[in-house]
Amino acid sequence: MKILFYLLALVAGASLSIEGAIGGTLGRNIGAIETTLFMFAIGFMTILLITLFFGKGDLSQTFKVPKWKLLGGSLGSFYNLMLVISVPIVGVGISVIAALVGQIVMSTMIEHRGWLGSSQIKFNKNKGIAIILLAVSLYLVY
Repeated sequence: MKILFYLLALVAGASLSIEGAIGGTLGRNIGAIETTLFMFAIGFMTILLITLFFGKGDLSQTFKVPKWKLLGGSLGSFYNLMLVISVPIVGVGISVIAALVGQIVMSTMIEHRGWLGSSQIKFNKNKGIAIILLAVSLYLVY
């Protein structure tokens, strides 16, 4: 069953590359900030419909959680804006690899320390090797 979630994560990663390519080219036409706004507006409408038809959570809990937990949307917007800006300049490949290096380095720090309510998973040699190899891939693609 876990393999399904690995595949979903793989598809999510592929979709980010497609989104970066689309956003980078759209940004040249309508502007980087405007593109990010447009992409998040379309995303909002999509998720709104999915929530209306399939949502089983409790949105009223939004007002009861610590406010820092609501920063995820801002960080997602920032990520998208940075891709829209960087893709036309350095390309989809470099932008996505650089983003992946940043994601993996930060995620290993978060897991190692158990920050932000995450499960604590200690840093190990394999993770260190993976980070080094990703940094090498960024250098080689550049």
